[in-house]
Amino acid sequence: MAGIVNYISESYNELRNHVTWTSWTEAQKLTVLVAVFSIIFSLAIWGIDTLFSGAIEQYFEWVKS
Repeated sequence: MAGIVNYISESYNELRNHVTWTSWTEAQKLTVLVAVFSIIFSLAIWGIDTLFSGAIEQYFEWVKS
């Protein structure tokens, strides 16, 4: 049990005194950047998926006839 308490105490000390945290404004800017990139990337994947789905449907219609 003492090992767990020691681990938590040392972890807290490490986070409190030795970790460099980004500023609040920088964290907000990076969050917006990640959100915008995620939206753009998901739209690109959706577009490519739609194109390939259409191409595959056309191929199977061509093969069937």
